[in-house]
Amino acid sequence: MSNSVLFEPLISWQILYILAAILALTTGFAAWRGLSGWLLRGLGALVILVALSGPVLHREDRAPLSDVVLLVEDATASQSLGDRGGQTAEALAVLEQRLAARRNTEIRRIKLGDGDGDAGTELMGAISQALAKEPAGRVAGIIAVSDGVVHDMDAAPTLPAPLHVFQTGEASDWDRRIIVRNAPAFGILGEPITLTLRVEDSGAAPVADFAPLQISVDGAPPLDFTIPIGEDIDVPLTLAHGGRNVIQFTVPSAENELTDRNNTALIQMNGVRDRLRVLLVSGEPHPGGRTWRNLLKSDSSVDLVHFTILRPPSKQDGVPVDELSLIAFPTRELFLQKIEDFDLIIFDRYKRRGILPSAYLDNVVRYVEEGGAVLVAAGPDFASADSIYRSPLARILPAGPTALVVEEPYVPLISDVGARHPVTAGLPNAGGWGEWLRLVDVAPESGHVVMTGAGDRPLLVLDRKGEGRIALLASDQAWLWARGYDGGGPQLELLRRLAHWMMGEPELEEESLSAQANGQSMRIIRRSLQDTVGEVEVITPSGETKLLALTEQEPGRFEARFEGSEIGLYRLRNGDQEAVIGLGPAAPREFAQVIATSAIVQPAVDQLRGGVHRLEDGVPGIRNVRLGRPASGRNWIGLVPREAYEVQSVARMSLMPAWLVLLIITALVVGGWLREGRS
Repeated sequence: MSNSVLFEPLISWQILYILAAILALTTGFAAWRGLSGWLLRGLGALVILVALSGPVLHREDRAPLSDVVLLVEDATASQSLGDRGGQTAEALAVLEQRLAARRNTEIRRIKLGDGDGDAGTELMGAISQALAKEPAGRVAGIIAVSDGVVHDMDAAPTLPAPLHVFQTGEASDWDRRIIVRNAPAFGILGEPITLTLRVEDSGAAPVADFAPLQISVDGAPPLDFTIPIGEDIDVPLTLAHGGRNVIQFTVPSAENELTDRNNTALIQMNGVRDRLRVLLVSGEPHPGGRTWRNLLKSDSSVDLVHFTILRPPSKQDGVPVDELSLIAFPTRELFLQKIEDFDLIIFDRYKRRGILPSAYLDNVVRYVEEGGAVLVAAGPDFASADSIYRSPLARILPAGPTALVVEEPYVPLISDVGARHPVTAGLPNAGGWGEWLRLVDVAPESGHVVMTGAGDRPLLVLDRKGEGRIALLASDQAWLWARGYDGGGPQLELLRRLAHWMMGEPELEEESLSAQANGQSMRIIRRSLQDTVGEVEVITPSGETKLLALTEQEPGRFEARFEGSEIGLYRLRNGDQEAVIGLGPAAPREFAQVIATSAIVQPAVDQLRGGVHRLEDGVPGIRNVRLGRPASGRNWIGLVPREAYEVQSVARMSLMPAWLVLLIITALVVGGWLREGRS
């Protein structure tokens, strides 16, 4: 029960102040003049003023509310290191016992686990959410049992009560970790990339100047090095292939080290080509020659060297040599000295004219077998006696001419194999393309026929020779699509895919195994020209092997999904195809810095003069303190008693009812009149 007096004036306080001033002056004047009855009349005036101020007795029936203490348990991954779990459990048991013994106190337990992704310890977020559910006037204190390594200090709230951190861990803890200072998302093939590494020791680490380092690329056996501790080291690296390259840096675990989860750095870097160098040799001017040129020049990453043979040696037109303005074809320089500089050579309607001797064409064959790429776009001359098939190139060409040239309209079609091959699979608007008007009849000898023409004859044949690739387009009519003839077709997309397949772009490999990571989930993709593929073998970072069935999502594309419980490098195998992929960061945020510390949470603790106490020194006692006073000492923490309450009922009673005011004023006025009458 609580009683208090409130005022509810019948007139404004300003008028009351003016009346009080007037009555005080008149009463004071009467007293100064010595008039009889001034005291009684002054008391009457005072009663009138009090009555006008409306005094009310305010009575509340109150029920006391308990104090609330937030008890936050940090159960994130770093709390599993060493004996931190045991320290936490013991401290929580003692705290619950002591808080339960306090009068009128409630405990709110909050357990903070690992969140989604790699967010780390979000202690401040957990405290903010808990405070949002409690009235600030009831919170007596906040106690967090944690190692102090908090990753969301920017979300620290304004605290209504002191924050105390009971710090787990031991003073003897030490850890070694590897840090990659810079890790680009991609690298240029053939050009060195410099990565900056650093190995750091923290905590009570033993004295050491050097540490071993292992470097592995795409899961290959690691190379061993020794590097200094505490210094930035530049590591030059050259990517060996296009697509994803997985580089793993590992520092072997040392004796008594707190954890080895941060001893590995896993980098996934895409290898890309800087410039694609293409040599285009047109045997004679024709409409398709400009199409090839426009296609290759439209790609800013392509360096194109284009020669069109306008005046072959056999041409005798009587024009004096000194009056010719044609550029001599640098055959020796291109086909002997600099052939290795090109990623792709295109022979567009080229035929034997004595310009390229057999020795040069032999060099082209060697170029392909050692990893180069050649595309032959055949015209009618391919079926003639001057065909380049009747040269050393016949050893690598996937089909030979039958001497028949088909001159009739036809719509190019994708073959059964072509529906599975990444060069032709899924080309837009298939079946609704425009017609071509010419086809050189060829007999396939090797490779895969991915497109067919008139009479189901081979149109596009792809093959591999040695380390290189060869393609034969048995028509010179692709330019009709570019001009929109009969509705056109996907000429640009087809030729772009064809060029990139020949240059070994990983996403266009017809036989490949790859994976895409999303957090701890991976999407496994197997491309194949076969109708079926077996199970894919997944080897986890701990060495466990799991088999997954692959489901065909579209022709030539098989997929499976896998949820990996471990963080690290996974190896995939299906037949002769292998791949590696990393799930999650090799060193999660929880393990990037594992030595217990008070420095990170100190700003939040200092808001209301709380404290940080190491649990290896024991669990401190609990005292009551006033808000704003020091809330932590050597072996104690302070909680703020709130004395909050809930009002259950309210009653009001006027202290100056009208009848009482009238009675008192009448008595005083009559008394004053009698007093004056005696004078």
